[in-house]
Amino acid sequence: MSTSQAAPQVSQLFEAAHAEGVLSPAGLQALTVMDLGAQIQAGLGVSVDDVQASEVVLVTVMPDDSGSIQHANNAQLVCDGHNLVLDSLLASKQRDTVLFHTRYLNGFVLNPYRPIEDVVRMHGKNYSPDQGTPLYDQTVVLLGTVLAKAQEFTRNGVAVRTVTLLITDGGDCHSQRARAREVAALVKDLRRAENHIVAAMGIQDGTTDFYKVFRGMGIEDKWILTPGQSAQEIRQAFQVFSQSAVRVSQGAARFSRTALGGFGR
Repeated sequence: MSTSQAAPQVSQLFEAAHAEGVLSPAGLQALTVMDLGAQIQAGLGVSVDDVQASEVVLVTVMPDDSGSIQHANNAQLVCDGHNLVLDSLLASKQRDTVLFHTRYLNGFVLNPYRPIEDVVRMHGKNYSPDQGTPLYDQTVVLLGTVLAKAQEFTRNGVAVRTVTLLITDGGDCHSQRARAREVAALVKDLRRAENHIVAAMGIQDGTTDFYKVFRGMGIEDKWILTPGQSAQEIRQAFQVFSQSAVRVSQGAARFSRTALGGFGR
């Protein structure tokens, strides 16, 4: 699909979400000012018509592929963490309701939304962390993709819940268009809809105040993970997120309790 074909379809989803009160004027502006149609379209993946379920869960992960990940020797740990989340969902009874999306921090789409059994695992041949940290720009793209896909299902009468994890080992350095407040507007809209969870993991670099970074992006403290640089701490953080993702897949009641309690739930 060309850019000219892709953008109107995505923009129509956002206009509908705004008309229905899902997107605030600030959220709509964050998504439409940047002309993100083609980037978002690249992540939408499987057609709604091909999903035979009365409800779906969208699990979305944005691994950091900046050069500092490689410099800190954390590339394999990020791959393992992503794959751990995948394995946890594959082992769950609700696996048939889950669609999974992986978009790296610099925009590469490894997995557009697809059934969990079709997800491509991260490994050294498809993940080379050697780029920058456009955290705000790409979080807007990512959350726009979550919102657009959820809107597709909602318009087709399918109940949808989402859980999203942003991963970075530093603050924003290379965003060209979005700022923290645009991200925060989208996070606020998603939270208000009460069927979305937006979480973030800041792998400690020794200097970044990740609570400050993620709070500025609208993410609640209860959904922030700040593992240290040890392999054990990073693995544990991914394990905590995977447990939350599985709980989200276990029905609306479990979702509500999880959303209320955060990672402590």
